[in-house]
Amino acid sequence: MKVKNFYAIMLMALCVSLTASAQVEEDDLDYKPYPYMFIGLQGGMQTTLTNYPQSDIITGTASASFGAMFSRAFGARFHVNGAWCKGGLAQPERDYRYDYNYVTANIDLMVNVLGFISSLKNFPLSTNIIAGIGLNTAWNNDDAGYINNSLGKTLLTDAWTGTKFSHNLRVGLMLDYRINKHWSMNIEADANSLHDRFNSKRSDCDDWQITAQVGVAYRFGYKKRTYTEPVVVPYVEEFDENRDADVVTDAPVVQPTKYEQMQKDIFFKIGKTEVDDGELSKIEDVIAWMKSHPTATASVTGHADAGTGTAEKNAVYARGRAENVAKAIIDGGIDASRLKVDSKGDTVMPYGDNEKSRVAIIVAEEK
Repeated sequence: MKVKNFYAIMLMALCVSLTASAQVEEDDLDYKPYPYMFIGLQGGMQTTLTNYPQSDIITGTASASFGAMFSRAFGARFHVNGAWCKGGLAQPERDYRYDYNYVTANIDLMVNVLGFISSLKNFPLSTNIIAGIGLNTAWNNDDAGYINNSLGKTLLTDAWTGTKFSHNLRVGLMLDYRINKHWSMNIEADANSLHDRFNSKRSDCDDWQITAQVGVAYRFGYKKRTYTEPVVVPYVEEFDENRDADVVTDAPVVQPTKYEQMQKDIFFKIGKTEVDDGELSKIEDVIAWMKSHPTATASVTGHADAGTGTAEKNAVYARGRAENVAKAIIDGGIDASRLKVDSKGDTVMPYGDNEKSRVAIIVAEEK
């Protein structure tokens, strides 16, 4: 497969992923999307710029990285890349090629350009500018020495032997697409500036190595969204010291009304209004109880958690939860006139924490 065809296929795959995947709204998440850590693996092609035909000296390469995105716009990583390089020397009688191994360890700064645009804060695509510095180590350059020795004359006058160390200055661009909470895919192209003679030729300036890779990253280390419970000030009846304690009134004692009551809590997943199969048995219990108490009525009150989402979205979620639960009760044979449907949105957290507040509460009673 030609190299240009390979990259065309990878670009098409990335475009399909972008159009097929749904964007996740940050407000619907039960975790903070930043900061997070990641581990990445990549594979692709590399070449070193030289006066020999570039298409003949392209080789494979692979990378591994560990890093973190500290915010929507800034991150850093430790990146290790390596495999082997090829070089070539064109002579009138024939062409000579040689290869050698290398590995580069870099510390890279990552700047997500889209992270500065507030309207795109929930966009799953990150456009990261890469800039970093590191150390390159190359070895196994025996082929270059063999070319000189076999011809009896030195064609590669700057061929090196043993192990060669060099700085590595990197600039690049990476497009990273979030698939879900833990996984993303990326495509990256880098230009790496290395010491002259990296490719066993002297050009009186730094050699440039170009890499292009695709990869995946596993994201972890998210922080959970927290909800600060409102402070409830208890009501305290004021004591009137001037009140006559001996005053006796003839007001009758009101006895409390006796009645039967049952309550069921129907819990929902984040951002969902459909009743889970595991919660249906609770609704069936309510239906059976109301059938055995023909004069009983019930209230269904929907809630959403204030720790995620917006007030507008949560109002829709809470109302949908209450209506779907009421519909299930009616479908079970209970007349709609015996039901009252209400919604509190995220203004009331019945159980304090976020997870238990994604709920529709059924209270059925017969006075």
